[in-house]
Amino acid sequence: MEHPNTALLEAVADLATAPLMEIAHRLREAASPYWESTALVIFTEDCTGRPQKKSGAEAIISRVSIAELDAIRATLPADADAGTWRGEAAFGGGIRQILAMTSPSNALLVLSDPQPIPGSDTGPDPHWLLNYLWRLAAERIREKVADAPPSYLMESRAASAERLRVTAELVDQHSTTLETLLAALRSPALADAAARTAATDVAAKALVGLRTLSDRTTDLVEEPVASAFQRLREDLRPLMSFSGIDVQFIEPPVNGRALPGEVAHAARALVRGLVLAMVDQEGVRRVRTQWDCDGVNLLINVRDDGPGELSASAPAMARLVQRVEALNGSMGVDVMPGWGADVAVTLPLDPPARPLAEVADWNLGEREVEVLQLLAAGQRNRGIAAKLHISENTVKFHLRNLYRKIGASSRTEAMALAHSNGLR
Repeated sequence: MEHPNTALLEAVADLATAPLMEIAHRLREAASPYWESTALVIFTEDCTGRPQKKSGAEAIISRVSIAELDAIRATLPADADAGTWRGEAAFGGGIRQILAMTSPSNALLVLSDPQPIPGSDTGPDPHWLLNYLWRLAAERIREKVADAPPSYLMESRAASAERLRVTAELVDQHSTTLETLLAALRSPALADAAARTAATDVAAKALVGLRTLSDRTTDLVEEPVASAFQRLREDLRPLMSFSGIDVQFIEPPVNGRALPGEVAHAARALVRGLVLAMVDQEGVRRVRTQWDCDGVNLLINVRDDGPGELSASAPAMARLVQRVEALNGSMGVDVMPGWGADVAVTLPLDPPARPLAEVADWNLGEREVEVLQLLAAGQRNRGIAAKLHISENTVKFHLRNLYRKIGASSRTEAMALAHSNGLR
C-alpha cells in the first residue's frame, strides 16, 4: 500500500532535480494538490536572458511583463511573514488576485487566482507547504545559475541576444512615434493649448516609461565588470577566511564594457572552479586572479604558487573547458614545475557570427517558411495560427518539423537562426 506522502516526496524529488526551463512547471505540479491557480511565474534577475519561468494559462503567462513583476516585488512589505503577500495587482495584462512570495536569493514567485485546497486535518498546511516548495525551487535556481553549466550558458546567450534585439526594435519604433507626437503637439500652429499640454504630458510620460523599460531589460542581461568582479570576491570570501590561502584580486578597469550576464556568470564559476582546483594541490599558499576587458573579450588570469602539478586533463578542469567552449572562448594552462600554474581564459563578450546554412538549404516547405517568418517576427502559436488560418496543433506540428530541419533545440534558437539568415 502506497504511503499517503509518497506522491509529495516524489514531487519534491522532481523539483529538486528540475532543469531551469522546467522548474516553474514542476513547482506548479508539486503544489497542485494543495493550491489551485491559473498561472505561476518565477522571476529571478540572476537568470540572464530568461528571468521569467512560467507555467499555466497561456493567455496570462504570455502577457506577464517585467514591469508588472517589479511593481509586485515593490508591493511586498518588508516585514511580511516569510515574504508573502496576497491581494490585487496588475498581472498578465489585467488586475488579478495574486499570491506573491520572495526568497533569500531575492527571487519572486507569483500565483494568479490562488485558492488553497482544503485537506485532511493530518495533512500539511497549504501555506507552509507552498513556502517550503518555493524555497526549494529558489535554491535550485540559485545553484544552477551559480554552477553555470554549458547548456545554461548557451541557452542564456541565445535568449539574451534575442531579447535585446526585440527591445531595441520596440524602443526605436515607439520612440520615433512618440517624439513625432511631441513635436506636433508642441507646434504653435495648433490650437487648444490645454489639450496640447495634456497630450504632451501623456506622451512624455510614455517616453520615460519606455526608456525605463529598456534600461531595466539591459540591467537584467548585462552587469558592470566591476560589480561582477566584486561578486566574485564575495563568493570566495569563505575560502579566504578558513583555508589560510591568500587569494589576491587584481581589480578590472572600472569603466570597462559591461559584461553580458552569461559571461559574468561563467567567469565567476570558472574562477571559483580554478581556485578550488589549485588549492587542492599541496603547498599552495597564494592564488592571484585578475580580470581585464579589451572591449571585445573578458580576459581572465588565475595563477598559483604551488608545485606546478595542475593537470589540464583532470576531470574538474575538463568541465571548466566545456564552460569556456560553450561561449566560444579559449583557455590555456601553463604549468611550471616547482613554480605553479598559470591559467589564461578569453571569453568573447558578443555571440559569435557563426556561419549558418542558407534558408534554401534547410529544405523547408512553403508553410514551414511562413511559420518560421511569423515566429521570427515575434508571433506566438495562437497568432501564427490566426494569420495562417490553421489550428494551433498544426502550428506545433510545423514547428517540430522545422526545428529538426534547421537544427534548433528551442523556440529562441529557431528565432536566432531565422534572424541570422535574414528572416524577419
